[in-house]
Amino acid sequence: METDLATSLVMARSTATRFSAQVAIVKANREMEPAQMADQAARAAPPPGQGAKVDKLA
Repeated sequence: METDLATSLVMARSTATRFSAQVAIVKANREMEPAQMADQAARAAPPPGQGAKVDKLA
């Protein structure tokens, strides 16, 4: 009976650790998405016609 209890406790702890790691990975990925989108927008070429000439009245 002790072996079953010990095995159950180890499995429960392992599951909790795995879940915590998965949550941390998802959280890190969500934090990176806005930064990646901003980086892509900053590096993207301007739309056609924009930036073709300088508006000195602006």
